[in-house]
Amino acid sequence: GCIQAGSLNYAADDVSSNFQATAKTAILFIQPQYNVTTLSSEGEVTLYHYGWKDCATILFYFFIAIILHAVVQEYLLDKVNRRLHLSKSKNTKFNESGQLCVFHLVSSVWSFYILITVSETAFKRQLPSEGNASHILKTGAHPRTLIDNSIKTFQCSNFFTQEGYLLHPSTLWENYPHVHLRFQVKFFYLTQLAYWLHALPELYFQKVRKEEISRQLQYICLYLLHISAAYLLNLSRVGLVLLFLQYVSELGFHIARLLYFTDENHQKMFDLWAVSFVFTRMSTLTLMFLAVGFGLARSENQGLDLEMGNFNTVLIRMTVLLLVCLTQSWLLWKFIRFQLRRWREFRHEQAVRKKSAAKQPLRPLKRDSLGHHENGVLKAENGASPRTKKLKSP
Repeated sequence: GCIQAGSLNYAADDVSSNFQATAKTAILFIQPQYNVTTLSSEGEVTLYHYGWKDCATILFYFFIAIILHAVVQEYLLDKVNRRLHLSKSKNTKFNESGQLCVFHLVSSVWSFYILITVSETAFKRQLPSEGNASHILKTGAHPRTLIDNSIKTFQCSNFFTQEGYLLHPSTLWENYPHVHLRFQVKFFYLTQLAYWLHALPELYFQKVRKEEISRQLQYICLYLLHISAAYLLNLSRVGLVLLFLQYVSELGFHIARLLYFTDENHQKMFDLWAVSFVFTRMSTLTLMFLAVGFGLARSENQGLDLEMGNFNTVLIRMTVLLLVCLTQSWLLWKFIRFQLRRWREFRHEQAVRKKSAAKQPLRPLKRDSLGHHENGVLKAENGASPRTKKLKSP
């Protein structure tokens, strides 16, 4: 009996140790890593920074995005396609707009929620813990005094934090580098990278035509480049605002295209999207020059420091601004070409209608022996009604 009990205990310990090992490995893929717990007036706050382990989390949600893509395609888009009976080219664009419409809707709502909730803590500073000996030795003050002073600093600045990023844009560059992120912010960036990475194999799974692959690869790579740059260069606040504006604009475009495929007479949504597109381009350039070109240029933290996550140098700032300006210029050029093509097609349709209307000959008035036709009614010459003819039955 003692031997059996010992063997059972050993087996239970072995199972529990294996479960703990697998649980730690699973958490590496599911939950964001590199968390740091700090002390604030509300208690302990958990913040995150990036590292190489984020690749495992991105890989996990890469496969989740593929599964969700298949679910939307199977249970939503394919059912609509069967009713519309679209051509192959329109079917490909309809599936693309349907998938991106769902993604842009979720991402725009999510980013707007983050901007509202996380912006309230934009001025909160990391509060030192009592066990932070290095910080205490540098300042030479008692840890309790440091915490009380930090809490007072937070309480004084809390008055300015209720407006958020948009109404108080200085929060976009103040206290740079923004190394530590809230859970929602880091998880948002990781899922964004996972989604746009999953779009690459979807080009093969969806059997996209060769003519469409180059166009889709362009905007997929641009999204990956800009999101990665905002995440790695610790420009997460600016990136959130710009992604929100971009996703709202793209949501309007894909809704307009879906309505156009259902009924080609729906053209007004494209006009609304055109206004939002131009507004988004101007807002993006204004915010980037304000935050990177003006705000970071006047910041006290100048120089390159990889350990602290500081990339505030003239070369990096100019590179970021040049990248954004080139991208916005390229998007505006494509937009102008798209609008000119729509205008030419509209003028061509108007010309064809005028020609077809001009070629139709006028119907001559039919004369009859008993009278004449006027407005489809037979009139007699003397005003009397003619005799009606009996029709033979078929």
